[in-house]
Amino acid sequence: MKTDVAEQPLQVDAAWLRAVLPGARARDAHKGDFGHVLVIGGQPGMSGAARLAGEAAARVGAGLVSIATHPQHAAVLNNGRPELMCHAVANAETLKPVLERASVLAVGPGLGQSDWARGLLATVWDTDVPMIVDADALNLLAQEPMRRDRWVLTPHPGEAARLLGCSTAEVQADRLAAVRHIQARYGGVAVLKGAGSLIADGSHCRVCSAGNPGMASGGMGDVLTGVIAGLYAQGLSLTESAAAGVLLHALAADSAAQRDGERGLLASDLLPELRRWVNAG
Repeated sequence: MKTDVAEQPLQVDAAWLRAVLPGARARDAHKGDFGHVLVIGGQPGMSGAARLAGEAAARVGAGLVSIATHPQHAAVLNNGRPELMCHAVANAETLKPVLERASVLAVGPGLGQSDWARGLLATVWDTDVPMIVDADALNLLAQEPMRRDRWVLTPHPGEAARLLGCSTAEVQADRLAAVRHIQARYGGVAVLKGAGSLIADGSHCRVCSAGNPGMASGGMGDVLTGVIAGLYAQGLSLTESAAAGVLLHALAADSAAQRDGERGLLASDLLPELRRWVNAG
């Protein structure tokens, strides 16, 4: 994979973010105006990933957030965050009625690759609801590739390598070429996470230089998935949601790190910072 040096990505920054984010809300606004995010994931032992995605979607302003998760922990997943509506989905049939109420899906946080996960994902692939795809949903997609326009794929370099059938070293050697190849092969919008996250939609490529090494900890990708889904639920395009979501996520992490340091930064530390940044005018 090689990149033409003349085709450099566009920078996203705080000024660009302010221009893209929704303006002030109407005084008579109601929750139905701001979309319904459905997070699908959380196998046994991984419920925290689905919760992080759900909380992030809510903190950036989604009107409603539901989580479709494994019955083993559905009843307790929203302890401490009662605003999240949790649904026990034992199989694909129990997922279908929940899907009907969603305006955007966040698929993959804590999903795993079990028969349960594969059954849910097969049903998700059959819907035309726009979706943000992450984690094991990407790994399962790599095993049975498909292309669609109304999704955002958010791989880290290892997942990107599986999607492209190459090594992680090859992805990192030319990240710009890699994100463009993912977008060309799978459609929609591709986000290649990492230092200098890249966003490609087939027409343009954007780069985010914000962020810090403290983000190298578990759960950060789950938060990003929820942020992108929450922004799309409020009316941004998939490209705008992906680019603004990456930047919001990075700025929130920088704010948290500036206050308390990079080492020990947790994904959940970003949640209050996300609310501050999404309201910054």
